[in-house]
Amino acid sequence: MRKLIAGNWKMHGSQEWLDKVKSFEKLLPSRKRSHIEILICPPFPYISGLAENAKGTEIAIGGQNCHANATGAHTGEVSAEMLVDCGAQYVIVGHSERRAGGESDADVKAKAAAAARGGLVPIICVGETLSQREAGDAQSVVSSQIAGSVPSDVDKYVVAYEPVWAIGTGKVAEISDIEDMHNHIRKAVGKSVRILYGGSVKPGNAKDILKTENVDGALIGGASLNMEDFSEIAKSA
Repeated sequence: MRKLIAGNWKMHGSQEWLDKVKSFEKLLPSRKRSHIEILICPPFPYISGLAENAKGTEIAIGGQNCHANATGAHTGEVSAEMLVDCGAQYVIVGHSERRAGGESDADVKAKAAAAARGGLVPIICVGETLSQREAGDAQSVVSSQIAGSVPSDVDKYVVAYEPVWAIGTGKVAEISDIEDMHNHIRKAVGKSVRILYGGSVKPGNAKDILKTENVDGALIGGASLNMEDFSEIAKSA
């Protein structure tokens, strides 16, 4: 399967950033990356503009979250159908930053199901905290999250393993730890599901991470804001 290199812009961006897809295309043209897939997940206001500018580049655009319902009195929320209408193809659900804010596995599962219903591929995030890893519970925590967050009737989805303690901290899990966890996740989800690694992925460490067994790509935060860095990571794949 093609590796998926996904950028999560989080709450960063402006109208001027809409040209970043064209900048990326110049740095790494689509004809040179047929073996990988590029995805950018910007804040909601910029999805339509990026999707328009991404036409002809084969760069996919995604959302960072969606509501479990298609419509309703949910002030400030965005449905999967709305994301699709704006040009999105993927959506991130269950990111650790949202789980820390109170999202449960059941919430993530409902959002993943809604994403599939609306025509999106959900990227379902899982990962343990530092205290859970130090207690030796990392694999059991991730197993529990997968069991509780992946809808049984959704065939096409992506799992992103993000050790919570490595997100935005500059810390990266040891390659052996990444391999062990990705092998563990593979047994749970099967051969057809892409498993991404996320957690301070940068140009300097991307090659070693992406060549690790059962690592089918990366979910990148800070390094995806700079197209030079993002393209260098993609080249590593």
